[in-house]
Amino acid sequence: MKLSSPQVEQALSQLEAQVIPENHPAVPQLNGLFGDHTFFVDGNGLNIVEPAGRTDFAAEAGQVVRVASWSDESHTSLAPHEPESTDIVVILEPS
Repeated sequence: MKLSSPQVEQALSQLEAQVIPENHPAVPQLNGLFGDHTFFVDGNGLNIVEPAGRTDFAAEAGQVVRVASWSDESHTSLAPHEPESTDIVVILEPS
């Protein structure tokens, strides 16, 4: 799921991660591998946010899904794998 700028800020306030900027040279390759998403990197690897429905307050919930994990201890190389749902859900106001 592609997040708006306000949604990225909302997600980052709930995640210990960094967003990969849209103008980063790796984004076209990531989009080719995983689809059109906003990508986040954390200590465990590369993550995306998938829709998880609405909350009781009509805000949208997003499930954080890991699509690649670090393949080395120095966090310089990622290994893609089947998407793995994490236990992290972020609350996103409509864009």
